[in-house]
Amino acid sequence: MDELLGRRMPHSAEAEQAVIGSMLIDPQCISEVIDKVRAQDFYIQANRDIFETMFTMFSYSQTIDPVTVLDQMRVRGVIRDDSQKYVAELMEVTPTAANVLKYAAIVRDKALMRSLAEVANDISTMVFDGAGEADVMLEAAERRIYALRQGRNIGGLTHIAAILPSVYERISEAATSGSRIPGLSTGLYDLDDAIMGLNKGDLILIAARPGMGKTSIALNIAMHVGKHSGAAVAVFSLEMSKEQLVSRLLSGESLVDGQKLHTGELSADEWRRVTAAASTLSSADIRVDDNPSLSVADMNAQCRRIDKLGLVVIDYLQLMQSSGSGRSYASESRTQVVSDISRMLKIMAKELNVPVICLSQLSRANEGRTNKRPMLSDLRESGAIEQDADIVIGLYRDGYYNPEVENPNLAEAILLKNRHGQVGTIPLMWLPEYTTYSNAEQRYDE
Repeated sequence: MDELLGRRMPHSAEAEQAVIGSMLIDPQCISEVIDKVRAQDFYIQANRDIFETMFTMFSYSQTIDPVTVLDQMRVRGVIRDDSQKYVAELMEVTPTAANVLKYAAIVRDKALMRSLAEVANDISTMVFDGAGEADVMLEAAERRIYALRQGRNIGGLTHIAAILPSVYERISEAATSGSRIPGLSTGLYDLDDAIMGLNKGDLILIAARPGMGKTSIALNIAMHVGKHSGAAVAVFSLEMSKEQLVSRLLSGESLVDGQKLHTGELSADEWRRVTAAASTLSSADIRVDDNPSLSVADMNAQCRRIDKLGLVVIDYLQLMQSSGSGRSYASESRTQVVSDISRMLKIMAKELNVPVICLSQLSRANEGRTNKRPMLSDLRESGAIEQDADIVIGLYRDGYYNPEVENPNLAEAILLKNRHGQVGTIPLMWLPEYTTYSNAEQRYDE
């Protein structure tokens, strides 16, 4: 289309050649270059093939020089009749690798311009074709622009060879990180070990009967991630106000009875602990929205604008609006609505590339059983929820049903579904005065 209109797609052949030439002259600069550009950023196919070959070789710690690169191009089936001559020319026209990052910045900038032009064209086509209502088109446009910001493309088939290096890199990072889990820690160590932490793109459902402490455990996790990961946490509270939510966080962090925070009857030591906890809360990047009429699209739009987003928490599923995109569910069952929402939440987790924790009510089905521990079938209006969620955690306390038990505060996090390991039961401790959960054997990080 652009060629027909006489428009030249943005690119710089000189910058592309200078980047590859620099990598061939000085392999030491390759690690810096691959942090700045990707193979698809190169407009000229010959340059793209050479860069992709070197990227793969670097990922597997292979020696990189003109001879080995040409050999690997032959193995990969991308070598041409003039490849040897072209590689030699690239090294000749690049006198030094000192400015390679400037060349790489030019290549990346031109690639972004091309992607922006493509997205703008697609959006324009969508509008003039009348493909849906305005809200639907706006959401689609935002998703495409967000993907550009994150350096990702939406859709399209990718050859497995292009994916393997990033998988290999992720495995290498995990091996050298020193952490026992690949995901973010929940602060509940036995739970971390069972689910491998909170992993990017996962939808984690925490389900329980009212009053069992769903909100509390979600806030515990949000606080731990906010304090220790350096990432931002977005909390959407459709039930509790911002003030109630922060009051709970303050009680759990300061270990001061929540009732005392309401009355203000605090000792000097409790005031000191509350002040210290407030300082800790302030330093954590936790953001709260208590709008009760939010849809998934609303949440997604807000999350896209947060830098270094690490976790999203939603309290709770059954209170959420539908798509927020003009679709009507008046004639459909609530089960279909909730199923649609859960599907959009999973898509949001993948798009934002962060774990999403969503709380959910359990139906009263367990109340009629002798064993009242939650089951997957107890999910209210479950529909496709159990299919979409990567992890489903049911909370249970014997003391909730029988206060006379030996330890009414002993709790269980029951893994009803776990894509990262086995299902099972994790023991926890419920601290009602602080409305918080802790490890069954409390560990203190001083």
